[in-house]
Amino acid sequence: MPKIKAVNHVAVVVDDMEKSLSFWRDALGMELHELRDAPAEKSQVAFLPVAGAEVELVMPTSDDSGIAKYLAKRGPGMHHLCLEVDDIDGMMTQLKGRNVRLINEEPRVAVDGKKYAFIHPESTGGVLVELYQI
Repeated sequence: MPKIKAVNHVAVVVDDMEKSLSFWRDALGMELHELRDAPAEKSQVAFLPVAGAEVELVMPTSDDSGIAKYLAKRGPGMHHLCLEVDDIDGMMTQLKGRNVRLINEEPRVAVDGKKYAFIHPESTGGVLVELYQI
């Protein structure tokens, strides 16, 4: 049976990266591990590790990106919770068997080789959940 291993990250959509970093990095004292452009997602991502997980600040770099549309509709704030799993295919099969609505019917593969898929907030009580297999 597939298992949840850990909380991998919490993603927060931001409209101003420097302003957001002034809170997360400067006021809270969290270390900025990396600030990276993610051209495939048309966004910029700041990675701030904490206790074996990360806070990821995500800012759109194009008005036609999914993140930009999310920001325009809902404003800045929490975007999704990412759970690391040991078997993403098995987890997705298990969720489908329980009639959980998935956004991705099959896992996608990121540039770094990680598999990921999203669960629709309709099935989670309103939270967008990402599954990650490293």
